[in-house]
Amino acid sequence: MQFADFLVIGAYFVVTFGVGILALRQKNETTEDYFLSGRRLPWHLAGLSMVATTFAADTPLAVTGITLERGIAGNFLWLSLIPAGLMTAVFYARLWRRSGVMTDAEFATLRYSGASAAFLRRFRALYLAVPVNLIIMGWVTTGMAKVMAVFFDYPTWATLGILYAFTVVYIILSGLWGVVVTDALQFIIAMAGCIILSVVSVDKAGGLAALWQKAATQLPQGFTEVYPWYFTGPVYVVAVWLGVQWWASWYPGFEPGGGGYVVQRLLSTKDENHAVGAAILFNVLHFVVRPWPWIITALAAAVALPGAVDKELLYPQAILAWLPPGLKGLLIAAFLAAFMSTIATHLNWGAAYIVNDVTGGTRFLPASDRGKVLLSRAVILLLAIAAIGVSYLMSSVSQGWELILMLSAGTGPVYLLRWYWKKVNAWSEISAMCASFVFSLLLQRSGFTQEIRLCLVACATTLIWVAVTLFTRGESEEKLRGFAAQTRPTPWRLAEVLVFVSAVVVIYAAFFALGELLKGNYGKAAVNVAVIVVGAGVAAVALRRRALS
Repeated sequence: MQFADFLVIGAYFVVTFGVGILALRQKNETTEDYFLSGRRLPWHLAGLSMVATTFAADTPLAVTGITLERGIAGNFLWLSLIPAGLMTAVFYARLWRRSGVMTDAEFATLRYSGASAAFLRRFRALYLAVPVNLIIMGWVTTGMAKVMAVFFDYPTWATLGILYAFTVVYIILSGLWGVVVTDALQFIIAMAGCIILSVVSVDKAGGLAALWQKAATQLPQGFTEVYPWYFTGPVYVVAVWLGVQWWASWYPGFEPGGGGYVVQRLLSTKDENHAVGAAILFNVLHFVVRPWPWIITALAAAVALPGAVDKELLYPQAILAWLPPGLKGLLIAAFLAAFMSTIATHLNWGAAYIVNDVTGGTRFLPASDRGKVLLSRAVILLLAIAAIGVSYLMSSVSQGWELILMLSAGTGPVYLLRWYWKKVNAWSEISAMCASFVFSLLLQRSGFTQEIRLCLVACATTLIWVAVTLFTRGESEEKLRGFAAQTRPTPWRLAEVLVFVSAVVVIYAAFFALGELLKGNYGKAAVNVAVIVVGAGVAAVALRRRALS
């Protein structure tokens, strides 16, 4: 680290804080202003904010580790979530925007009635705001701690405390608008830094052709193939990823039917069309634009740097080894941006649950709008302190990922069906959440692989919540009519299904096309481009027929 690096990092902080100060011009007089930007977000800012949140400091490290442990095809662990993201965009984004709620937990009292609905709303909000949210921020902070230990000689946790303090200050003052605007800036910085590092990495490996040749000879057979059927592990693993995981489990950013901070951004948009546009932009950036710079850097580091026990750390080690002063500072700033954008969203999102759903309607909630905003700021501060504490208890990033996937296995179907199946009630969701939690703990030490445990928990959970649904009383016709009038859910039509399937095919083909182009396989790249063109054409025709029907 030299003076030029510290100068770039200092400039990043000045610009970020300046953008946060400018965001103060937006009024935060009510909780809707503070947590939803007054529902005035354009689609591009909402979409950029979503992808910035999923681009945490741990993500490049995790992708590096997956690529070097399982091969490029191993990334289908998370690339399998493409259908979940596009299902939200095609079928559910409009429904969420019409709902008019402030959080996805508030959906409980919109869809259901009685004491069970009120309990579900508070229970779900508290569950997501505290344990789930703190686990997520914990693994993000753990990833950042590993990075900081590589870059700096200063005490890691003291440095992280400073980052948390800086983040908390600007989001406490500016609310969601400040989070979203700085998210857009931070994503551009982070993505630019990763692209620059990948270009330098290719040069250090001797060029693209040499990189692929060295990777093919130095890494295990099949590690450089981009398609899921080349995965070197058991066949059933990929089958679970592609066939079960994306709809069965609740995972931050790709909840079946939408949820969490994704729903918060959808609810913050100007209208239904902006909500759909934001969801589509999010999926394109997340699955097509982001992965390849990380994958290329991982391969280059594997063939051109000495081996490391912790393969994830090859990513920051490549930054230290290959980048000149100034550029090194830019990449460190990129990590800081990725970390801060994720933490900012989760703090604001968690506070929205506490203020809107947990304390709402109780004597703990101030009566005035000013009091509610002050309470929101206090909750953000408390969540930040708790997140730092939780991160001390985590030993790895993957530990947090696996825990969230298992604790939610089997809950996905109820979140998809509650919009359409009238029989679903509050006890359906409560039983699904509880069953998933219990079965996950029972199978934790069973000796089964994660994928088999996920399937077992998903099946058992589904049987429980479906049985509860069938043997408990559904909602009254009056409640169902009110819900239908508000959200206007309609059965999936053929045109919408064609749009969804075409969009999934296009996103996968775009990922494959970029990979084949980088490998110099222009014939295979052309085939994937043709698939993109056909898929986009089918979607366009289906959309036109839907509009005319």
